[in-house]
Amino acid sequence: MRNEELSQKTKQTLAAALKKAMEGKKLSKITVSELCAACNVNRKTFYYHFQDIYSLLQWMLEQEAIDVVKNFDLVVNTEEAIRFVMDYVDQNKHIINSAFDSMGYEEIKRFFYNDLFSVIYGAIEQGEEELQVTLDPQFKDFLAAFYSEASAGLLLEWVKNRMTQDRETVLQNLLSVYKISLPAILKEKRSADKPA
Repeated sequence: MRNEELSQKTKQTLAAALKKAMEGKKLSKITVSELCAACNVNRKTFYYHFQDIYSLLQWMLEQEAIDVVKNFDLVVNTEEAIRFVMDYVDQNKHIINSAFDSMGYEEIKRFFYNDLFSVIYGAIEQGEEELQVTLDPQFKDFLAAFYSEASAGLLLEWVKNRMTQDRETVLQNLLSVYKISLPAILKEKRSADKPA
């Protein structure tokens, strides 16, 4: 096994141990020693790969976000991609809540934001293609950021059980906003671009 593959396997093993530990403890109560013992590695190995437990958590969440993007043709099926993100949240609520308590709202929101930005940006590009419109790149980035920020915040509220709506209602509400407002914005752009 090459060094790079061995390093990746070690990181994955540490991430799996962290995930398991977070089922019963807050992140702030988990120690490096505990993770090392669970993985049968020494502290030097842990610190070779990660600065601390928070950097391990960040790596783990980023790897799982990459999997979201790799698993979908985001341009083709926005609903399926958002449903996948919500499934992930449902299956990993204990991790997200533990991380939320330790890392704070903004840091966790950033992970949602990054996943959603790809999904929404793809939906905007699909709309451009369907309506034969080309948005200014800065405006397209602004639009994707606007929808991603709002969606990430709503998903966090849902995770923290601050929303009274069930998962399917939240999903359909998000999709309704996208499906109604994005085409309207693109059509407005097309009208503005037509010569008078």
